[in-house]
Amino acid sequence: MKPSPAAAGSAASADAAATIEKLEVAAFRVPTEAPESDGTLEWDSTTMVVVHARGADSTGLGFTFADRAAGTLIQEKLAAAVTGRNLMDVAGCQQRMIRAVRNLGRPGLASMAIAAVDIALWDLKARHLGVSLLDLFGACRETVPAYGSGGFTSYSLRQLQEQLGGWASQGLSRVKMKVGRVPGEDAARVRAAREVTGEGCELFVDANGAYTRKQALQAAECFAACDVRWFEEPVSSDDLAGLRLLRDRVPPGMQVAAGEYGYDLPYFRRMLEAGAVDVLQADATRCAGFTGFLAVDALCAARCLGLSAHTAPSLHAHVACACAAACHVEYFHDHARIEQLLFDGALRPEAGQLRPDRTRPGTGLSLRHADARRFAI
Repeated sequence: MKPSPAAAGSAASADAAATIEKLEVAAFRVPTEAPESDGTLEWDSTTMVVVHARGADSTGLGFTFADRAAGTLIQEKLAAAVTGRNLMDVAGCQQRMIRAVRNLGRPGLASMAIAAVDIALWDLKARHLGVSLLDLFGACRETVPAYGSGGFTSYSLRQLQEQLGGWASQGLSRVKMKVGRVPGEDAARVRAAREVTGEGCELFVDANGAYTRKQALQAAECFAACDVRWFEEPVSSDDLAGLRLLRDRVPPGMQVAAGEYGYDLPYFRRMLEAGAVDVLQADATRCAGFTGFLAVDALCAARCLGLSAHTAPSLHAHVACACAAACHVEYFHDHARIEQLLFDGALRPEAGQLRPDRTRPGTGLSLRHADARRFAI
C-alpha cells in the first residue's frame, strides 16, 4: 500500500530535518596471535580507528585500519565538515571532507580518515531508514565469494598448511598466501600449500611488491607448476609498466592483481589505463569509504574488469554485493579475527560465500564496548 501524499510529504520533511549531530572517535590496537610478516613488512598488532556517527536517534558505525592519527584528523578536521549536515546526503558530506583536507594531502591517512566517516554515514543513513546497507545500495547478488587470506611468511610450513588446508576444508574455494620475504624458499612453501588445498581450491599468492620484474617472471613460471591462479603485486604497485609486463607474460590462467593502495579515482584510472591488472583491488577503508568504492566499481564495469575487495570482510560484504564488477572479498585473517573479537554481527563465510544479513539495519555490526575497552589507545 502506497503512503498518502500527506504521509509521504511528512516523511520527506522528517528526512530533510535529520542531521548529523556528532561524531565519536576511538582507536584500538589489537595484538596479533604471533608476529606476522609478508614480503615487505613485519607487524605484531593492528590498529583500528572506529567512528560512531549520531543523528536523528540513530547511530552509524564505520572504521578503518589506520594509525591513531587518523582519529585525530577526524576530530580536528572532518567532524566540523559534516556535523549539522543532512544525514541523507552522504555523497555531499564526502565532498566536504575532501575539501577540508585539501592542504593536508588527499591520499594516505586523510583518505583513510574520510573512509571511516563515510562508512559510518552510510551506516547511519541505512539505520535511520531501517534497512540493511545492501538494500539501501540495491543488490546485484545475494552473496559474494570469499577467499581465505593469510599464509604469512613468518609461518612455518606446518602453520601454513594448517591455516590454508583448514580454510579449504571449510568450503573456501580460494586461499591466498604471502611470498617474497625469502624468494629462494617460495617454491617449497607454495608446493606445501598446494599439497593441502586440493584440486578444487584455487591457490593465490601475494608478494606485496617484494620482487623485481625478473624475479617475478621467474616466480610466475615456478608457481604455475602448482596451478597458482592469482599473482598479487608481483612488483610494486607503483611500477605500472612492470605490472603490465607481468600481466602480458605470466602463464595462461594466472591473473595479475593490484590496487589495494589506491586512495582516489585518479590512481585507479591510471592503473586501468596502463592495462596493469587483470583484476583491480580496492579497499573501502582506504579509498574514501563506500562512496569511493562504488565509484571504483563503475570504472571496472566500464572496462569489463573484475573488482576484488581488499580485507575488512564484514564491511565489504554489503557493498560488494551491490557492485556489478565485484568478484570476491578477501577474508583476511587479522581483520576477520578482530571483527569476531570486537563486533556483534561479524560475518563468517558459509559454503565459501559471505551473505550480508538483510534483517539487520545498516551493516549489521555493533561494537562490543566492554570487549574493545582493553585494546583502547
